Amino acid sequence: MDLDDVADELYALDPGEFVEKRTARAAEAREGGDRALAGAITALRRPTTVGWVVNLLARESPDEVAALLRLGEDLRDAQRQLSGEDLRQLSSQRQQVVRALARRAGRLAAEHGRKVGEGSLREVGQTLHAALADPEVADRVRAGRVVTAASYSGFGPAGLSVVAEQESAATKPEPGPETTEPAAAAPDLLGGARTELAEATADLEQATAAAEGARVELERASEVTAEIDVRIAALRGELERAEQERQFARSAETAAAQAAERSESDLLGARRRLEEAERRLGELG
Repeated sequence: MDLDDVADELYALDPGEFVEKRTARAAEAREGGDRALAGAITALRRPTTVGWVVNLLARESPDEVAALLRLGEDLRDAQRQLSGEDLRQLSSQRQQVVRALARRAGRLAAEHGRKVGEGSLREVGQTLHAALADPEVADRVRAGRVVTAASYSGFGPAGLSVVAEQESAATKPEPGPETTEPAAAAPDLLGGARTELAEATADLEQATAAAEGARVELERASEVTAEIDVRIAALRGELERAEQERQFARSAETAAAQAAERSESDLLGARRRLEEAERRLGELG
């Protein structure tokens, strides 16, 4: 038994089972004489519901999660290269993939007996977004060892600081007797301006992708509403036809009842005439 094995076991459990199993595994380690392992096991934190849902997604849909994390690597590469076109395409793809995975995570949780609310699913999506921006979060998601929800404030600052440092190093002049302080500071100012421009561009691309995603969701909702309206109109038509048919059936029922009543009266009269004829025939004998 080692820490990785125990962590894999614990973070695959429902949060309600975590503490009891952690205590048992720590006790086993102590009984085996490995107090360091016992302490490390005890230090493992119980996951929140959101953490458990993300871990469940990583275990049940590893290929989809791996594809999402590769997308995060592509996004960081596009930022380092200041590729606006790539950022636009990748940001739009990111929004779609994260929404789809968050919905799948909710379905998986329901299959395992836990109904997850919209607020928790939003935090699942935020955690997946954070994994795209932060390699450390990505590693936790990939391993299925997320403890709680993570968040991020955008891709720009994390990915573009490297660009600024590289540009400053490339443009910084060699020190010499004629180098003045303003000249030495110029590359830093230029690098900072470029970083600000890149960050603003990334923020714009992110906002554009979010707006496009919202428009797509609106169009999808409008299509669903239109389909429901068509179904309602069809059902109303069927209801009107059924009511007409019911009216016709009631008229036919009334006519049939009247005919049956007349038939009963005619039958009674015929019986009486038959009885009268039999009586007269008996008298004539």
